[in-house]
Amino acid sequence: MSQDTLKYLMIAGVMVLATVITRFLPFFLFPAGKKTPRYIHYLSLTLPYATIGLLVVYCLRGMSVFAFPYGLPEIISIAAITALHLYKGNSLLSIGAGTALYMVLTQTIFR
Repeated sequence: MSQDTLKYLMIAGVMVLATVITRFLPFFLFPAGKKTPRYIHYLSLTLPYATIGLLVVYCLRGMSVFAFPYGLPEIISIAAITALHLYKGNSLLSIGAGTALYMVLTQTIFR
């Protein structure tokens, strides 16, 4: 076995170990019969919104309203995502359709 192969196997092993730890650690820290701490409950209520906000900022960071296409693909896609989510209430459908619409707009209309 070469040194590169051993290095890649060790990297993969560490990644697997880290994934297993992050998946099972909450079950050990917060067992079913034990009351969940208040700060964990608070985080469970606020983190989803903070994560979505962070993703929106990350996705729009490169948008320029001063050069063609002036942010139109992003604005149209966000409007479609919002309208579809308000109409159907399905996050997966809204995000999937918005992503597909954005790709169509950027690859065909706003080249």
